[in-house]
Amino acid sequence: MKRKLAMAMCALSACALLGSSSLVLAQEDAEAQTEESAGEEAEEQNKEAAPASSETEAEDGAADSASQAGQILEDGVYTAEFDTDSTMFHVNEAYEGKGTLTVKDGEMTIHVSLVSKSIEKLFAGTAEDAQKEGAELLEPTTDSVTYSDGYTEEVYGFDIPVPALDEEFDVALIGKKGKWYDHKVSVSNPVPSEAEETADTEGTTAEELKLEDGSYTVEVSLEGGTGKATVESPAELIVKGGEVTAVLTWSSPNYDYMIVDGEKYTMTNTEGNSTFEIPVAEFDSKLEITADTVAMSAPHEIDYTLQFDSSTLEEAGN
Repeated sequence: MKRKLAMAMCALSACALLGSSSLVLAQEDAEAQTEESAGEEAEEQNKEAAPASSETEAEDGAADSASQAGQILEDGVYTAEFDTDSTMFHVNEAYEGKGTLTVKDGEMTIHVSLVSKSIEKLFAGTAEDAQKEGAELLEPTTDSVTYSDGYTEEVYGFDIPVPALDEEFDVALIGKKGKWYDHKVSVSNPVPSEAEETADTEGTTAEELKLEDGSYTVEVSLEGGTGKATVESPAELIVKGGEVTAVLTWSSPNYDYMIVDGEKYTMTNTEGNSTFEIPVAEFDSKLEITADTVAMSAPHEIDYTLQFDSSTLEEAGN
């Protein structure tokens, strides 16, 4: 009897153990299925989210590109950076990587002065297209470049059409060896040029100032060259019949002539620092001049600008 009771108890314990194990296994299986489902759901969500994210990024990128490509410049003259993919094809060092960007009727063209005359022609496009019949090649201009030490030389320059700002475009070149090469260039950071700003600044004439015939003094500033040369200020002015003449004295005896408005003026003295008498059409605006110096091994013409300040005009002797 006792033995039968013991066997019955063992059977009940075994059943209980099996039930417990089944419950544990069932719980583990359920948890595994839940994790798997959660993983699949997360994966699906990621798949669904990924295209949306990519689409958003693409839209943002397109918006940025449209913003850059849509930059509209008013007609005028600007200074802009001109970048290339080559150390052999770039802007002359005297211009610090910049060219003159002209905008007219919405069309953009940049003029760049190169480092020499070795590049003979350019083409706005690829080298392959440049060699096709009817291709319109860009012919060079001869530019005079003045370096920081005052040395001047002639190099080739080009007027290059600009399809868009801040975007690379194709420009092909051919040199003395007669072979075309492909290059990528870009134009960026346009700012109104000094020439444009100067053009916008109207000068003041002697008539507007109601200057009577006589002698005056006026403050004069000089820009250009290496910055070492100066002119005496105030300078003497002579007004006669409405015409104004400035007596300009340099800080050096080595200037032998000046060019003003296409006219050549020679020194008026034989000793001391170089002195010239030049016409002054307007006050308060920049007057472009060229002065030739013989201080170097060979004579060199250097470009400068003068500006006469009407607010400093005084009758001579006062």
